[in-house]
Amino acid sequence: MANIKDVAERSGVTVTTVSRVLNNRGYISDMTRQKVNKAIEELNYQPNEIARSLLKRKSNLIGLIIPNVSHPFFAELTNYIEYYAHKNGYKILLCNAYQDSKKEKEYIDMLKRNQVDGIVMGSHALETTEYLNLSLPIVAIDRFLSEDIPFIASDNYNGGTLATNLLIEKGCRKIAHISGPLMLNTPANQRYKAFQDVANKNNIPYVVTETKLNSFDMEEYERMIYKLFKDHSDIDGIFASSDLIAACIIKVSNILEKSIPENLKIVGYDDISIASLIVPPLTTIRQPIKKIAQLAIDIIIDQVNGKEVNSENILPVELIERKTT
Repeated sequence: MANIKDVAERSGVTVTTVSRVLNNRGYISDMTRQKVNKAIEELNYQPNEIARSLLKRKSNLIGLIIPNVSHPFFAELTNYIEYYAHKNGYKILLCNAYQDSKKEKEYIDMLKRNQVDGIVMGSHALETTEYLNLSLPIVAIDRFLSEDIPFIASDNYNGGTLATNLLIEKGCRKIAHISGPLMLNTPANQRYKAFQDVANKNNIPYVVTETKLNSFDMEEYERMIYKLFKDHSDIDGIFASSDLIAACIIKVSNILEKSIPENLKIVGYDDISIASLIVPPLTTIRQPIKKIAQLAIDIIIDQVNGKEVNSENILPVELIERKTT
């Protein structure tokens, strides 16, 4: 296997010059750069990235820890995070934690070993102290870890308010909210709080049901929805905490021959790409997924460069009305 000395000999320059070409540092003439790059190609030379990162004290790697890459929201978020990371000269190490605290801890240890420059944390399984003990730039998505660790969230309370007000304005007389696990105490719980506040303010009867802690299981969602309709057959409006749950509500409603939106109105949350493709197209609260991803990368890079960043980053949401209301 070729090394940097072989490249220097083949191109007729010093090892230092080859290093400067590889790291794009200092002035190098176009002719010299072309000779070095030609030698690298001919020798199929692969730079030692670990050695380079030790030299530069920078790996240009960012760890991304998410609960489940198959979930449409996290799939879209991951796509945009990778895009903005690459645009800024970084690569992503993707960690699919499945809400498993043991697995998440293993991934953190792996990211430390690979000397990542920072971590974007989108999972909710591990105890906060595990992140507080890391001497790395971190940004959390939809989770408050501490005053010292910045987080990004959509305006969950306003989103919940918009969704619940719409159901009531459309004439719903008994409404339900399917929330994420409230025990996690995340910013997303503000959707539930807003739902409750608006329903109480308008004296509208309501029901709340929670998903399980470590589940993004559509079959489990469907079982919950069947039970909800069995126990509360008079529900005529549902605010779902994600578009994926809303899609399951539409599926179960069709099986039970509940007409949408005539007999049941549904509002989701996220506005993932499939929301407009569902039949009927889903009314939902749009999170700025692309902006969340861009801001996450910007915050990591700013921390790497020693810049101050905002601890709390709340992004606006938008009501997108389609055919389920």
